[in-house]
Amino acid sequence: MKHFLWRTIFFTIGLFIISLGVSLTIIANLGAGPWDALNVGLSNMIGLTVGNWTIIIGILLIFINAFLLKARPAYLAIVTITLIGFFIDFWLLIVFGDWTPITFGRQILILVSGIVTLALGIAFYLQAKFPLSPIDQLMVAISKRLKVNLMIAKTMGELTALVLAFIFKGPIGIGTIIITFSIGPLIQVFFPTFEKWMNVLNENHQFKKKNG
Repeated sequence: MKHFLWRTIFFTIGLFIISLGVSLTIIANLGAGPWDALNVGLSNMIGLTVGNWTIIIGILLIFINAFLLKARPAYLAIVTITLIGFFIDFWLLIVFGDWTPITFGRQILILVSGIVTLALGIAFYLQAKFPLSPIDQLMVAISKRLKVNLMIAKTMGELTALVLAFIFKGPIGIGTIIITFSIGPLIQVFFPTFEKWMNVLNENHQFKKKNG
């Protein structure tokens, strides 16, 4: 039971961190990440919030991932993407509101903070081994289907989203390029550390369980 609690904590905190990272990269206004640029573009062009489009695109990806993995759709991932969409709207609409950085230096600082925060959140919540965000499941699906590491798979997924964001006139800029090529390597850097944390928690749980 305690092990499940730790996984739930990693999962929830990780998604909250991810949504903060996403929001910061959007607010920086130097070009959002490819998937987020797509969601912002759809929001501006059609309506609905960025969080709403995060959920809609995520549900579509669930079925694309099922095709790539030749498996049944991961319907439980709807919970994951719904939480992310809700948290993104929380940060963008409630916490930050209409606030925008007024200098280029602050834009850079916010962009870098957002990228690092996003990678941390992804590496953190992956440890829970709960249903993945459809975007991260796409990373795993590409990795397994093409037999490449997570860094390459993540970059391939981001490039696909970049093309779609361009079509829907999302906020593409230098920040988009930086995020596209940096998020994969950063996840690869942070992942082993959080994996060790989870392993230590698991070992402690098993030890206590064994020794009553």
